[in-house]
Amino acid sequence: MTMKNGKKFSTGNHPVETLVPILHFERAGFEVDFYTPTGAPVKFEMWAMPYEDENIGKILDKYNTQFSNPHNLRDFIADTNKGYVDYVTVFIPGGHGAMLGLPENNDVKELIKWVVAEDKYLLAICHGPAALLSVADCGATEFPFKGYKINSFLDEMDKTLPESGYQPGEMPWFYGEKLKQLGIEILNKKIAGDCHVDRKLITADSPLAADKFGKLCADELLAYEKSKVENE
Repeated sequence: MTMKNGKKFSTGNHPVETLVPILHFERAGFEVDFYTPTGAPVKFEMWAMPYEDENIGKILDKYNTQFSNPHNLRDFIADTNKGYVDYVTVFIPGGHGAMLGLPENNDVKELIKWVVAEDKYLLAICHGPAALLSVADCGATEFPFKGYKINSFLDEMDKTLPESGYQPGEMPWFYGEKLKQLGIEILNKKIAGDCHVDRKLITADSPLAADKFGKLCADELLAYEKSKVENE
């Protein structure tokens, strides 16, 4: 990420926000596939990787091939148009990397539109909700998440990160203010590990929420799948 002063910030997907929820998805019986917008390798914020955690190590080993050779999102979109896919949810991890490319990507836009059209769950943690901006061109009146409430990383916190030395300069832009302009309400006023469920959009504010978020998402998905079976 190029900051306002021209310096570079090394970012990507936050490993705790990505991998801890996946541990809970797997324990609930769900399988996970990884997609990137171009099929390029998954980018992690390696400086935040909890290598000492045994369970994280197992996930890294299991998905190592997919991290290096993930699916191409464009192929997913092509398959949805043919009715070939049957996923129960889309998970967008956090990390400032979610702000790079996803909000402008047409395939991400088609992915979000598919989630809405098919009434699927959408899971996003920390900066992950930035991907919702991909459907911003629907306008404030047609934006599919207008009126939704979320928990996410705060613009106000991002503004303080250069002072703490976390980032080498001021952010190039802030996604929270753009979401608010589209009619999304950000509930949390601080970063405390909070989660929120609004219809089929489940969000959380930071790595502090990763464990709680994973459990919550798994419980919601299991309950929904159970209700579908009971109603058949």
